[in-house]
Amino acid sequence: MEKERLVEIKVFGQMYTVKSDAEEDHVQEVARYVNEKMEEVLKKTKSVSTLNVAILTALNIADDLLREKEKRLALVREVEAKSRDLAEKIDMKMDGKEEEKVPITS
Repeated sequence: MEKERLVEIKVFGQMYTVKSDAEEDHVQEVARYVNEKMEEVLKKTKSVSTLNVAILTALNIADDLLREKEKRLALVREVEAKSRDLAEKIDMKMDGKEEEKVPITS
């Protein structure tokens, strides 16, 4: 585990110091992402309240996260099903070859 560090970020015009064990570049990338999402919300809403923009942004990011988790779960299920199908086909081929072998008698 990496050592925690303090990282200065700017979100929605405000400076924050966050403690993180992630690399500074990653923390800055997260801040950029949040800023982009907040700007999107600001363009779509007439709200000037920073709190409202922050809450709507949090809801949008949570929605994105849950949708991505659902996609990932669907892909995992698909890979598992295809893996089982492939394993069954291999087993069936292997079983068939076992029966085709001619025993050697002396």
